[in-house]
Amino acid sequence: MGHRFLSLFVSSGLVAVTAGCSDGTQQFTLAGGTRVEVDGDGLARLSVDGRPLGQLAPRGLRGSQFTPQGGTLFGMYEFVREGEVVIDFAYEDVSATATAVTMRYLDAAGAEARVVIDDGLKVRVESDLSLQALALSIACEEGGTFHGFGEQFNATDQRGEAFDLFVSEQGLGRTGPPNSTSPAGSRHTTYYPMPYFLDARGYGWLFDTDHRTVVDLCASDPEVAWFDLEGGSAFEATIFPGPAAHDVVRQLGDVVGRPQPPPEWAYRLWIGSQGGREAVLAEVEALETADVPVGVIWAQDWSGQRSNLGGGSGVEYRWVADETLYPDLAGMVDDLHQRGLRFLTYANPFIDASLDDHFPAMDEQGLLVKDETGASYATASPAGDAGQPDFTNPDARAYTKQFLRAKVEDYGIDGWMADFGEYLPLDAVLSDGSDPRAYHNRYPEAWHRNSREVFDELRPDGDWVVFSRSGWTGQQSVANVVWCGDQEASFEEGDGIGTVIPCMINLGLAGVPFVTHDIAGFSGGPSSKELYLRWIELGAFSPIMRTHEGNEKDENWSWEKDQETTEHLRRFARIHDALVPELLRWADEFASTGLPLVRHLMLVFPEDVASRPVSDEYMLGPSLLVAPVIEPGATTRSVYLPPGRWYDVWTSAAYEGGQRIEVEAPVGRPPVFNLGVDRDDLRAID
Repeated sequence: MGHRFLSLFVSSGLVAVTAGCSDGTQQFTLAGGTRVEVDGDGLARLSVDGRPLGQLAPRGLRGSQFTPQGGTLFGMYEFVREGEVVIDFAYEDVSATATAVTMRYLDAAGAEARVVIDDGLKVRVESDLSLQALALSIACEEGGTFHGFGEQFNATDQRGEAFDLFVSEQGLGRTGPPNSTSPAGSRHTTYYPMPYFLDARGYGWLFDTDHRTVVDLCASDPEVAWFDLEGGSAFEATIFPGPAAHDVVRQLGDVVGRPQPPPEWAYRLWIGSQGGREAVLAEVEALETADVPVGVIWAQDWSGQRSNLGGGSGVEYRWVADETLYPDLAGMVDDLHQRGLRFLTYANPFIDASLDDHFPAMDEQGLLVKDETGASYATASPAGDAGQPDFTNPDARAYTKQFLRAKVEDYGIDGWMADFGEYLPLDAVLSDGSDPRAYHNRYPEAWHRNSREVFDELRPDGDWVVFSRSGWTGQQSVANVVWCGDQEASFEEGDGIGTVIPCMINLGLAGVPFVTHDIAGFSGGPSSKELYLRWIELGAFSPIMRTHEGNEKDENWSWEKDQETTEHLRRFARIHDALVPELLRWADEFASTGLPLVRHLMLVFPEDVASRPVSDEYMLGPSLLVAPVIEPGATTRSVYLPPGRWYDVWTSAAYEGGQRIEVEAPVGRPPVFNLGVDRDDLRAID
């Protein structure tokens, strides 16, 4: 390094030291220890205590002016930037105070943009121009990763991918064009995205926005990742300094909040059952006769049955019981409670325009989201045209909560699936004047907050469960249990059983520890016996083990189809029961550590570089490694074992880690290994 010069800034008792080099690099150490090195081309290297926090602006900044257009089909969205003009901002110079470093950029006409890095590890990007989107470039460093982005189904490290972050349906399948009855998703359509990533080297970034965010993670340019945020001429990001991946997850939770832990009974097997009072009670009797340990019965059709678009079994979209299908529901729930079972139902925010239960009253009182004419917006839902409550209107929240409250007070219901939340139209008109394109991503949180507030009021001891699928940054503060949505009832690579694994891992990285999924999928089908058996194995080694009959419920395989399946469910439900004390302990620890129950390998083995790209196996707690079988007909499985001594749960065979092995994996023996200690307690369960 050439000749250096030093200068000292003093402000409010805080000190920032800068150093310059003859090669044009300028170095700034802010009073709190954040270090910023800016080279002559404007590449800013951030670090703290010698650890990297990212490299900013290798390609400068980029602004966009356009007219936003777009449309929706069954909860999936198409965005068009009509008449887009892209403005490139090139690096000009850098300055510093005691508490912040400011990098200045100019466009071809001399208009200014800035990146301000403050001592609280906040990065503010802003421009003096009127823009509809502003984009920051971040270097794709050697060894750097881009894990996270909320619930993603394809992998955990998204480096090399480019996609939108916007709350949507995931689609029915992820291949083929959408159509009127079966809208297909894409590789990254998801119910619960987040503009957040974690670099496995030990730091993370959260972009503080409610707007659509477009990321290009070294896909178009292998040296650069772009974060393009719509919504105006400025945005902020928060940097989490680690120093390890598990510290980043804890620091994220400190900012966005943490979920309410479910009660102890929620960790026992949930059985999805429907068909009315007699059918549900008959299934309970059959489960007792088969000696299957069950803790929860959940019935989605408590409010009535209907057919889904394109076929399959659906439910009536309303918040009241179907007294014909479930006469004396309160008596039935009491009976289940006497048997030691809890009872869950279903709710979603669609207000079916063809039913008289809610739509006429809410429409008349102006409680529904409106269109540009002032009429209640007719959203195309799976049940046909429907309104949606305008949760920016306090009266709409009060109306919704009175019916949710009645489910608990009148029937004794212990919780419900809080479905959907992804369908707020891009051109909706909201009572408080909110921008619908931003409030869209907050709508799930607003919907789920109703349930949370009802239970906080009626059962403040936490004796309840609400499981939801949609969300955005901040959903963590109102969430309870999150499920992975509507997978195909198949081994399909893009949207079948295998996608559950990265889903659970990525939700964990996003600060969502209590996760579940449908055994054995929901959409498509019918499911096969092999799929059902393999999904039971996956469910047993998940925080919440829960079955669903699926869309094709009459054709799908289920637990009572034959003796082998019943015995398989009984055994793995017992295995899951045996894990409950550990699950409860990890749930208690989550409050202080922020560690999810389903953990990416790197959260437990932060120094093991080989663990970082693994997305088809996971740690359940600190010592159980689970590698589910997700290919049809497979009887062996390749498994990566991180450093340490590992014991095969089913055979007691010991292996040294730091290597990939091939193991036998017949049905009934999914690869599960324990670190350091043999688990003969699990092996003994039959």
